[in-house]
Amino acid sequence: MFKIDLHVHTVRGSSDSGLSPVQLVGEAKRIGLDGVCLAEHGGGWNQSMIEKEFGSSSLTVVTALEVSTELGHVIALGLNSHAAGIHKIDVLRRVVDDEGGLLISAHPLRNFFNTPPYNVNLLYRGWKNAPMTAAEASKHELFSYVDFIEVTNGANSDQENRFTLEIATVLGKLGTGGSDSHSVQGIGKSLTVFEDEISDERSLIESMKAGRFFPAEGLNVGLLKHFDTD
Repeated sequence: MFKIDLHVHTVRGSSDSGLSPVQLVGEAKRIGLDGVCLAEHGGGWNQSMIEKEFGSSSLTVVTALEVSTELGHVIALGLNSHAAGIHKIDVLRRVVDDEGGLLISAHPLRNFFNTPPYNVNLLYRGWKNAPMTAAEASKHELFSYVDFIEVTNGANSDQENRFTLEIATVLGKLGTGGSDSHSVQGIGKSLTVFEDEISDERSLIESMKAGRFFPAEGLNVGLLKHFDTD
């Protein structure tokens, strides 16, 4: 098993993060994490920077971009910097396809079960009326554009994550896991476990396309378990 946290933010590429590369390496080693995806809000990483910050560690580091679209946040594997128009989901899809990348819907149901006014951001993401069933929710336009759905996010509630998993099951889309950590706390709370050893972006994308992975939780507390409907 190769354990990757597919959703981490650092001070190098996300202005709202307090997590340094040194802290990330130390915590990953402590909990037994094999790799991370730096899904930064602003990008900013290149290969020389990765080598400088992580080259002396055994951690596999892949970079991506978390893009804020009109339908919600989407992790774009294969992109490391913003391009014109990618705040529109259809443009993002085309750009990522051109790069041979993948799209993961990030925490699509965050605040979904909150009462007004704490669910206000649902409106701009296209949730005009909160659906009551996973089958109804699965019809949201966002899910037709993405390859995978982040079914367990370390910053989401259990209720939000469970319902997201139900939606993914209805759609027949595979689910991923990522902590969404902006600090040391919570790294590895949600993660993705791969059957293959992942060495770089290309091997990650290939393994995901082959479906050789599953979402998991609990590595941060030493209780790794498959995230499923049981």
